[in-house]
Amino acid sequence: MKINILTVDDEKIANDFFVETLSRAGYIVEPAYSAEEALEKLKDRPFDIVVSDIRMKGMDGIELLEEARKLQPDVVFIVVTAYGTVEIAVRAMKLGAYDFLLKPVSPDALEIVVERARELIVLKNENRRLRSDLAERYQDIVGKSPKMKEVFELIQTTANARSTVLITGESGTGKELVARAIHHISERQDKLFVTLNCAALPENLVEAELFGYEKGAFTGAVRQHKGRFEAADGGTLLLDEISEMPKGLQAKLLRVLQEKQFERIGSTVSIDVDVRVIATSNRNLKEAIQQGRFRDDLFYRLNVIPITIVPLRERTEDIPLLTSHFVEKYNKENGKSISGVDESVLRLFMKYHWPGNVRELENYIERAVVTSTSNVLTRPDFPQELSLGKLADEISGLAVGMTLSDGEKFLILKTLEKCDGNKTRAAEVLNITPRTIRNKLAEYNLEQDEP
Repeated sequence: MKINILTVDDEKIANDFFVETLSRAGYIVEPAYSAEEALEKLKDRPFDIVVSDIRMKGMDGIELLEEARKLQPDVVFIVVTAYGTVEIAVRAMKLGAYDFLLKPVSPDALEIVVERARELIVLKNENRRLRSDLAERYQDIVGKSPKMKEVFELIQTTANARSTVLITGESGTGKELVARAIHHISERQDKLFVTLNCAALPENLVEAELFGYEKGAFTGAVRQHKGRFEAADGGTLLLDEISEMPKGLQAKLLRVLQEKQFERIGSTVSIDVDVRVIATSNRNLKEAIQQGRFRDDLFYRLNVIPITIVPLRERTEDIPLLTSHFVEKYNKENGKSISGVDESVLRLFMKYHWPGNVRELENYIERAVVTSTSNVLTRPDFPQELSLGKLADEISGLAVGMTLSDGEKFLILKTLEKCDGNKTRAAEVLNITPRTIRNKLAEYNLEQDEP
């Protein structure tokens, strides 16, 4: 998103410096040479960030901050001050300023502070968007089966608790939707919902993303970085695929859950946080404990409120309801008016084993709605693999006498072939993580790019 910045300083040289530096960094910048002029511009159109000097002729930066917050409550205000007015800058922070810069301001310092403000704006906008379509988001968890009714009841009864939640279920069952629903009907809904996919990052980056780091903490740490725990302070942190968290990092996570504090990498200063943690896993964590890959004390700390989402094949009575929901959803998104699916398609859906669960059903219907030229979706609108029953049934060639490792290799490679090389899709079919597939390919000395 494009960020609009208003720079305010009655010294033309200083203001021109702000404009040139921030414009070069890719922002849309407009100058105002007095607080009074800045207020007129704020009445005229919205700005994302205001960078303002404190000491100016006439109205000063503190008064501008107070008036600006009345006109645009969400504007991020950064004040610029000399050493002698640091106390005034602290007062500005108490009045709602995001940060302050000390004169003389260097281009690097200005860009770093504004970049942090931009990250905050992007995160807030995403959460605002999620809140605005909360009703639609909550309806995406569709179901009338007894198992789904239990899930709905748990969401309602545990939303305002501080206890950790562990959501388990196969890939594609809607674990993240449940986590978002818990956050957005809780008292924390006005704070941020922050996610970290433990399987999506290399192991050495997970700790840095989770806890942040100080400038110089390691090679490449050119500035201070706040982690996901700090970003989620007062809100909710979703740790997706918690089973993939490195074993060495699990003890540090356990300490945060117990003591509500942590240190950034490269720092000895403890930071207190109020974060509700929700974790998800598509793996059996008790098996992972037995195999020595997951700490049992961390499991019990996470599993205070367990929520299990059953696979779609175990709640087939929800398939007609989900089908109607997704047809309606993608009709709206694509300006179509498809009335539904043919009875033969529905029978096919009820027999299919859905290795990708609700996500797979949604993908099939989205594709069919977009590509169909008829009023009703029929069998030709869906891939042949649905008619064949199980995608796995197409994978033949396993033979008696084949070693377990050879069988594993054959199954992974054939599944990748059937999934056109898509590791994420193949991982869903095999009920393993994309990281496992990447590791196995490396073990086989094979490189395979995503299509």
